[in-house]
Amino acid sequence: METLSILVVDDEAGIRSGVKRILSRHTVSFPFMDDDYAFDCREAATGEEALALIDADPPDILLLDNKLPGISGMEVLEIIQQRKLDIIVAMITSYASLEIAVRATDDGAWDFIPKPFTPAELKASIDLITKQFFLRRITRKMKEEGKKIRYQFLSVLSHELKSPLNALEGYLHMMKDRELGEGLKDYDQVLDRSIQRIKGMRSLIMDLLDFTKIRLEKKEDKIEKVNLRERANLALSTITPLAIQRNISVRYSGEDRVYYNADPSDLDIILNNLLSNAVKYNREGGSVDLSVSGKGEEIEIVVRDTGIGMNEEEISQLFKEFVRIRNTRTRGIAGSGLGLSIVSKIAELYGGHIQVKSKPDEGSEFRVILPSS
Repeated sequence: METLSILVVDDEAGIRSGVKRILSRHTVSFPFMDDDYAFDCREAATGEEALALIDADPPDILLLDNKLPGISGMEVLEIIQQRKLDIIVAMITSYASLEIAVRATDDGAWDFIPKPFTPAELKASIDLITKQFFLRRITRKMKEEGKKIRYQFLSVLSHELKSPLNALEGYLHMMKDRELGEGLKDYDQVLDRSIQRIKGMRSLIMDLLDFTKIRLEKKEDKIEKVNLRERANLALSTITPLAIQRNISVRYSGEDRVYYNADPSDLDIILNNLLSNAVKYNREGGSVDLSVSGKGEEIEIVVRDTGIGMNEEEISQLFKEFVRIRNTRTRGIAGSGLGLSIVSKIAELYGGHIQVKSKPDEGSEFRVILPSS
């Protein structure tokens, strides 16, 4: 249970003690909240005393009388607004009028509790204020996460694109200045490295496009009945050239007819990402096995490899956005840190999930489980 702090500002001691007594045993719960909320009340008899308490320890909720000795409640509200304090304010006053209501609303008041009020009326207002507090927190968290994602996005983009662009620029200058000779063959190694850099940049850009697609695109009009074996064949043909270069055998061992209602491009993203990782993080001369099967009310896509594997700590980081596993075994392997995050999010969009089993130096198994449609 979480406790919200309430500051009651009223020159009537009976009002202050009454609010504390009513709310001391009151809790708020809504189905969409993770926790129930209880309340801890403090008191202030004047606006000046209230501002001192707010400076020392800002409350979550402020119940503020308008007519106070010294500075008024409206002046306290204006000061809170000027300081941009994140406090939900409700006016409690018997002098409420349309003019005061409009002014207080303009200055950030969220609710009015007219005096005299019953315990039920106070609790009802606090329930609504607590809901507002919860929604504000969720909105703020979403904004903060959005800023974090954008920052990570720009950091990855600048780093991952700047390095290969610098390398390409250097290779082009070498060729322009004929540093390695006059013949085209003298630059075979430089050309190979340039092509590799371009492939890495293309991979990053495609991952970013996939990442944007699953966050923004509506699916309803793109769902169709898909034969997963056919999508698997396409993914295998795409990864085969890279597998041949590394002497890695890739095979399909699943069922021939497994149908699923989905956007075909989503299934392609899942299969291509899993197979690409299985080959990239494999050992020379290793193997990759892909299977697709229908089991009762579930569809399973399983990719097993004989690669470098991962420990438990590395697995726990695996599906975070922009996170790449970095160790001596993965040095030199290019990637955006988005692929598996994208796979996980697509699976979740269809009500499914992804499981991982892995052991260092033995290999990994990725299992995407989707509910039958």
